[in-house]
Amino acid sequence: MSSRTENWKRELQVGAVVRRKPGVTRWAKHVYKPVAIIPGAPEAFWKEMVREDDVVDFHAGTVTMELYRADVESYLVSLNLSEPSVWVILERDETNQSPSGWVVSAITASAFEAQDALDSGENIVEAVPIPESLAAWIKEFVDLHYIEEPFKKRRRKQDIEGIEGGKGDPRIKQVSDVFRPPTNDRKPGVH
Repeated sequence: MSSRTENWKRELQVGAVVRRKPGVTRWAKHVYKPVAIIPGAPEAFWKEMVREDDVVDFHAGTVTMELYRADVESYLVSLNLSEPSVWVILERDETNQSPSGWVVSAITASAFEAQDALDSGENIVEAVPIPESLAAWIKEFVDLHYIEEPFKKRRRKQDIEGIEGGKGDPRIKQVSDVFRPPTNDRKPGVH
């Protein structure tokens, strides 16, 4: 077994399978959605794999999936979902070479990285199931590097600056708690 400091990063070529379906509005001719990944995939760029009527599955691209020691907690989140998942991130194709208008920019096991990509609102980010062999590869990396932090309950400090709580600024004379509800100074019946 290797030490934690030697293997701080792990890489694997992973392909993304993207499904093209007919759009449901007149503004969207097609809808593209990542549906699977291929661990150890060769290079490809929108290579047609399967066609059934108007639905086509493409090997849209292959990227390097990277695992970093600092991100093992986010990998645990991904592995502990009801269906363990990785995320395929598609970005707009700036070069206009893609038939879909999208390119595979990343495949990540980090739930936090996927959330960041989703927050931009400009990417397609989809969770896809992790094949068992890839899940085992990620789990082995997590087991090697994850160190659970023990929970430490913080103690509340009673009198932080020597000021009696609720009295406000000690330089201003107060007769009582400044956070009390206001009193009704009106006399009954007088308006």
